[in-house]
Order: sequence, then C-alpha cells, then structure tokens
Amino acid sequence: MPLVTTEAVVLHAFNYLESSRIYRLATRESGVVSVLAKGARRSRTRYGSAVDLFAQGEARLYVKPNRELQNLAGFDVTRARAELAEVPGRFTAASALGELVMRFAGEEPSPVVYEALVRGLDAVAAAPADGAADAALGAAWHLIARLGFSPTVDICSGCHRTVPMDEAAPFSHPGGGVLCASCARGVPGARRLPGAARAALRAWLAGEAAAAGEAGDAGARRAHQRLLREFLGEHLSDGRELRAFAVWERGAWDAA
Repeated sequence: MPLVTTEAVVLHAFNYLESSRIYRLATRESGVVSVLAKGARRSRTRYGSAVDLFAQGEARLYVKPNRELQNLAGFDVTRARAELAEVPGRFTAASALGELVMRFAGEEPSPVVYEALVRGLDAVAAAPADGAADAALGAAWHLIARLGFSPTVDICSGCHRTVPMDEAAPFSHPGGGVLCASCARGVPGARRLPGAARAALRAWLAGEAAAAGEAGDAGARRAHQRLLREFLGEHLSDGRELRAFAVWERGAWDAA
C-alpha cells in the first residue's frame, strides 16, 4: 500500500469506535478522500495538535485503489484557521464552502478546485464580521466556476449575443445564465439581475473581489445567496439538502 504525501484541508471529522477518528479531506493530488486516523483520540502525536475543521497541512496517506476509506499515517498542520471559530458567520460560511467541495468535487485530482477552496477559506477567515457574507459568496461562485459550471453573465445563454454589463438582465437557471430581452420572452420565471449584481457575479466567478457597492446592501446579499442556492439546485444538486448551506443562508453570518 503506497504512502502518498499531499496538501490537504480538513472538511469534516467524527469519532470512530473508542479511539479513532474519520476525516474527510480535500487534497491537492487525490481529490476528496475519507481517511481513518487510528488512535487519534488517544494521542495527537501522529496527527498534530490542531487537526480541527478547516485546518490545512501535509497529510500522509496509505492509499489503496478502489477503497472508500484510506488510512491516515500523519498530518502536519501548517494553517489552523482559528479565526473561523471566532465569529459564527465565518464558521457557517466556511462550512458551506466545505460542503460544496465534499458533495461536488469528487475523488479526481483537481488542483484548481483545491486552490479555490484554500483561497476562499482564507478570505472568509480574514473578513470582518460584516464582510464574511461577501467573502463567502465570492468563494462559492469561484468554486462553482472551477468545478466547470460557471453561468454566463456577459452574453445571452440562449443566442450568445453580448448583453451590456450596465444593464439589468433576466437570469435563467435552466438556461445557465443571463438572457437578452428577445430570448427572455420564451423563458418564464427568469430572475432579473441589476447591472451591479451582474458585475459582482462576474468578479466572483473570476476569483476577484466585487468592487465597493456592487454586492449591494443586506437585502441584495440575501438575493445573491438565493440565486446561488437556486443555481446549485438546478445544476449540481443530487437531490439531498445542503445542510450547511441552509444554516448559512438563514443569516448566521450577522451574528458576532
């Protein structure tokens, strides 16, 4: 059974039997993997002193092909991200990002998804309490883009004509993005996005921060979050509820 060393982020953890733990890790080289840390609850010597949720470091795995649960030989933490636990909104936002990766990234190696996750968690950890929502929205949309499901915001998803960015435009989840006025006539129920909202979405998909004022006020941010949930439901949902996302959407980021 070969030993694999890879960068990793802890996305989920739970106790197993009397002395062990099972972790779900996002890794650079091996995608999302489940690992068994034998004896982790008795001694943290092999696994580091801070292998908590969203910790990042070097994981050493004994990997056996076609096995659902790999063995964790060790984990050296390089970034604990304790800031995420200091503000409830940061923690719920980070949990939502972790859930997106666990559910939709899969086991195939994807360094770009891993990097998007790391950048997103760092952005949420560094954000002030009142800025955690914007940081998480940007990180989530950038993750979606890196997963290959980016919606169109510059051109009509129906006829591919350019839709001027300073204009409000209907957004169709089934269509995969904005629509021009002509195509929108045949798509009932499309959500109308103001120009500022489209500009924020465009920046987030590219991995950039939205310009000041583009994300809007608290109501606009909730609208952005609803748009994100609806898009996930249309293109990435496997029929199961996104529980961490639901907690985040209820507005926990406002708690300090």
